Amino acid sequence: MKHTYYSQRRGTNPNLKGLPLPDIIDLFLRVFAQLQDDGYFHEAFGFECVDADHIDGRVRDVELEMLLSIGKKGLWPIHKTASTYSEDDFFDILEFLYQHVSKPIDGTFHSWNNCGMHWETFNQSEGQTEFRAKVNSVLARYVNPFELSQNGEVLSKPEAGFEAIFEADVPSKDSNVVGRINAAILRYRRHGSTIDDRRQAVRDLADVLEYLRPKVKTLLTSEDDKALFNIANNFGVRHHNDKQKTAYDAALWLSWMFYFYLATIHVVLRKIEHDSTNK
Repeated sequence: MKHTYYSQRRGTNPNLKGLPLPDIIDLFLRVFAQLQDDGYFHEAFGFECVDADHIDGRVRDVELEMLLSIGKKGLWPIHKTASTYSEDDFFDILEFLYQHVSKPIDGTFHSWNNCGMHWETFNQSEGQTEFRAKVNSVLARYVNPFELSQNGEVLSKPEAGFEAIFEADVPSKDSNVVGRINAAILRYRRHGSTIDDRRQAVRDLADVLEYLRPKVKTLLTSEDDKALFNIANNFGVRHHNDKQKTAYDAALWLSWMFYFYLATIHVVLRKIEHDSTNK
């Protein structure tokens, strides 16, 4: 169980709402330095040897690789450029490093002048898991709620109480349903998602319910069914005409619509699954 410290319990800690970006980047620099020293980036970026100077890794020119993959200059080396990072830059770096981290498994110790380990065997999956855990421990302190996903994308954290619905498997074998739901979740949670992105995510979930509507009707009363689709059809989500009701706080209500539809889909799919296995 995580311990809550004295100033946190009293509410007197000045950083209860989180740390600003420069402080978060500083924390990450320390984490990155430890991982680098422990060999987690030796396979990708190489390492220094007292006899051979720099020994190349798989990525011989990291700046070039960043320019080709991210499309930005001036992000490497991290310890020299991190102070200039915007939030976008920082998250790009996290995702880039996730793609290149690997846990050192086996190697040989170079004893001359206490050079250290020359790692030869690596495990990328284990490295990514450990990197993600360390990054998320840093991001947990950020004033803005983000996390690094299992796929290596920086996403907005779920609102309190909704964490489980994102972790739960979609109870369906229909690739059309599963694919549309997962795409909607990513669209909604991606860093930098706009109001239009979130509206599209809600629209995608409404389309899933439309696809499931024949089965939904067997689970709901006709009035409940109408209410369910009234939201998407008459509040500027699926249609664009002068009959739409759009005088609402989009950021607030699109969030409510998204969670409402996502939860409804999970309930409907689980009910369908339950009924099909108990015939």
